[in-house]
Formats: sequence, C-alpha cells, structure tokens
Amino acid sequence: MRRSIMLVLALVTAMTGTLSGCGNAVRGNEDVKTIHIFQFKVELLEPLKELKAEYERTHPGIRLDIQSVGGGSDYASALKARFASGDEPDIFTNEGYEDRETWFEYMEDLSDQPWVKDLDDFAREPMTVDGKIYGQPMNLEGFGIIYNKDLFKKAGITGLPRTLNELEETAQRLKESGITPFANGFAEYWILGNHLGNIPFAQQEDPAGFIAGLNDGSGQIPGNPVFEQWVDLLDLMVKYGNPYPLTTDYNAQVTMFASGQAAMMHQGNWTQPQIDGINPDLNLGMLPAPINNDSAQGDKLAVGVAANWVVNKNSPVKEEAKEFLNWLVTSETGKKFITEKFQFVPAFKTMEANEGVTGDLGMVVAEHAKSGEIWTWNFPGFPKGYNHDNSSSMQAYIAGVITRKEMLQEFQESWNNLKFR
Repeated sequence: MRRSIMLVLALVTAMTGTLSGCGNAVRGNEDVKTIHIFQFKVELLEPLKELKAEYERTHPGIRLDIQSVGGGSDYASALKARFASGDEPDIFTNEGYEDRETWFEYMEDLSDQPWVKDLDDFAREPMTVDGKIYGQPMNLEGFGIIYNKDLFKKAGITGLPRTLNELEETAQRLKESGITPFANGFAEYWILGNHLGNIPFAQQEDPAGFIAGLNDGSGQIPGNPVFEQWVDLLDLMVKYGNPYPLTTDYNAQVTMFASGQAAMMHQGNWTQPQIDGINPDLNLGMLPAPINNDSAQGDKLAVGVAANWVVNKNSPVKEEAKEFLNWLVTSETGKKFITEKFQFVPAFKTMEANEGVTGDLGMVVAEHAKSGEIWTWNFPGFPKGYNHDNSSSMQAYIAGVITRKEMLQEFQESWNNLKFR
C-alpha cells in the first residue's frame, strides 16, 4: 500500500513538473513580454488570430494573449471575474458612458497618445472625462431601417420614405405585393431596449439635457411629445411585421430578412456578414427611422462607437499595451486589419471605410458619419438595468398587456428606481 501511494505521488510530481514546464513555454522566456487582451467581439476571432501572428512577427519581444468572450456568454460578468481573481487583463473592451464609470478606476489616461488627434469628434465622447481620453474606439456602427432594394422595386416603390406617413405608405405597398414589410426580432431585449429604445432619447432637442433632467427630476417621460411620437413608429412596425415577433430572436429576424421573407428590419451594419452568409447578392440600403412627418428629421442614422480598447493602468506592460494600440491605428498594416480584415467603419479621420469589404450597410454608416447626419447613441448611458426594464415594458405593450400610457409610466418608474444605483 505504501509503495502504491509513493508511486502515485511520484507520478503527480512528474505531471506537475511537465505542466509547469508547458506553462513556462507558453509564457516564453523572461525577455518576452505578454500583453493579455480580453474582448467581446467574437466575430473577430479569426482576424484577431491573424493580427496576433503579424504583430508578434514584427515585434519579437512581444506576445499577444487574446481571449474573446461574447455571443451567448456574458462578457461583463467574465471581466468582473477576471479582476476578482487577480488575473487582470492588460487591455480590455469597454462600451463607454455608464460602463466607463464602472471601470474608471482601472483605466489609463490615453490623452497623450499620437492617435487621439485623429479621432472623429463624436467618437471621443463615450470615453472622455474632464477633457481626458480613456479609451481608443474600435469602430463606428450605425443602425436604422435596413431595406431590400430589390423587394422595394418589386413592389413599385421608387421614392424612399422620410416621414412616418411615407413609411406606412411604403409598408402598405409591400403588403399589397405579398411581401412582409418588417422582420421584427422582439424576443431580444437589446433590439428593443437598446436600439429602438434609443430613438426617443436621440431625437430630443437636447438628448444630454433630457437625460440630465430625468436624473435630477426636472424631466419626465410620460407626456413627452417625442416619446408619444416614437410609440407611433413601434405600432407601425408591429402592424406591418411578421407574426409572433415576441418569440422571434435576432438570428431568426436576420434570417427572415436575408432570405427575402421581409423587406425591412430595424438593425445595424453589424448584420452584413450574417446577411452575406445567407445571400451575398442582396442589394441593401439603410433608412432613418422616422417618428413623425417632419421630413427634415428623416435624414439621420444612429451612429456611435460600439466598443473601446482600454489599457489597465495597473498593468506591468501598459507601455507595451499603448504601443500596440498606437500601431493598430497608425501603421499601414494595422489600418489594413481594421478596414479589410475586421470590415470596420473606422472612427478616425485618417482612415476610410473599404468599400470592397465593408459592404453596403457599412458604407451607408460611413457616409453619415462623414457628413455628420447622425443621431447620437444614448443607450450606453442608461442606468444599469434600464434597457432590460424598458424592453420588458415594450414587450408587455406589444402583447397588449399594458397600454401606451402605462408603458411610458413604467419607463419613468424604472429610470427613477435605477438612476442612482
């Protein structure tokens, strides 16, 4: 028995040494510095592998350890777990505004970095505190009403709708031609709570001032004319949409649209790769989402920064991390990755979206960003949990469980309950 125990201990010791040796090999020798990167855009898995290989080839003293958590996984919880365990990444992604405040104590001030001067002006806001920049924007994204140009043509639609009445006329023409006007994925909280929920905030005369009023009690959602008009748009989308929208998720929505079963959907340019995977020949456009009959309001898309690279100010390799981020947006190789491999709409004045790979939708977003015809992204600044609450209220309204008045009152109560948590 004693001999058996000694043999087991010897085996465990040998295995431990082997694993330890493997760990050292992975880390490399002491002259190699590892930058640990934690991010949530899982669609970048393959191009990030290529980026890693290229950077390590041209920077022999640096190793990139890139981990991606997203899709069906909760990135925010995973990031908190990493910090709680002491396994802090050197670079991580942050959505800005409310998320910026959550992680502010860990953020390195990047204001002195060479790329800051080249930022698009509105791309600065999500990561700016007291005039200082704490994150590098990954890209610009935009959302509105994506439409199938060929189905519009089939229905005899020649002019694009810019007002709510014109949008209803368009939907009616499509319906009469046997085409479902809208694919609605209202099973997803973020489709409702983030993107549709952004519209009545963005179209306030002063979105930031309106949000400040909600926070100090001087502003109210019930009775606000922009919110009242916005419900008219929601009603129109439901009236002319697919059956059972509350059980239709994102994948089903995009599949329905990409396969030609619907002519429009309220989504963003991030859907281009999935659409192309189903039908790469679709002729696509993107329209603003009108809430009233003021045609002057119907020329803007909601454009903003989807995520930002942040450097952990406690990182032992923060200078190397900053050098990597600078290379990413200033070197020709890095720019090529952003515009071609990542298929991003860049957030920098020194870069142009690549028409050959960005796709129809990305080019529309790039054009609006360049012209300044944009609505702001306000949902990243909502109180934590508000987008979940307001999506639940929207779902109850769509299901006929509550009235319009009750939905808007629930929006207000949710904001009041969450704003200072």
